[in-house]
Amino acid sequence: MSASDSSSPLHVAIVMDGNGRWASKRFLPRLAGHKQGVETLKRIVRACPPRNVSALTVFAFSSENWNRPADEVSGLMDLLAGALAREVSQLKQEGVRLRFVGSRSGLSEKVQQGLQQAESETALNSGLTLNVCFNYGGRWDIVQAANALVETGEAITEESLSKAMALSPSADPDLFIRTGGEFRISNFLLWQSAYSEFFFSPVLWPDFNEQNLDEALSEFSGRERRFGKTSEQVR
Repeated sequence: MSASDSSSPLHVAIVMDGNGRWASKRFLPRLAGHKQGVETLKRIVRACPPRNVSALTVFAFSSENWNRPADEVSGLMDLLAGALAREVSQLKQEGVRLRFVGSRSGLSEKVQQGLQQAESETALNSGLTLNVCFNYGGRWDIVQAANALVETGEAITEESLSKAMALSPSADPDLFIRTGGEFRISNFLLWQSAYSEFFFSPVLWPDFNEQNLDEALSEFSGRERRFGKTSEQVR
């Protein structure tokens, strides 16, 4: 698919599922799968701009993931801190703007400082916007947006609620991908994915590559997006 293809999605969201199962199949600790998942994310980030994708939003850690074994949660936090320290300068050079979407409560001061510094260092970049949803849940997002409007006294409408969402000002995702063979959205971007096209891949996230991404983009390009209209109106 060429970068000029108007039927390609501008904003892609991905549930990066299958890290733990990838590791278990290789008799490795689950954290090894998450580490490999970071490498996959780096490849997909670099694959997006040539494919005319201007925003990539990934589900890195859900608000429900705190219920996982303590050693896995601790390892994920350390993995995030390490990835920030290693990768931010490279992302900055490549023009990627990094945003962390989600609640900062419950995160250590070290992690919070790392997130803020990474956002600050890449804030002026005008290339791909990489939204990393960390300590995020779709229901939390709707509640925090509604509460923010109540606090300011602004009327709650679809437009005002959209602007108050944590993902704002990024547009809603055109294409929603979930890897790992599961067929659910797991509390990810509940409001924003109302009219997204969905693509479910059986490939475990650490094995997901540029060809798999192209398969999803090709599937997207063949779909008709009507947004409530008839086919005749769209055509």
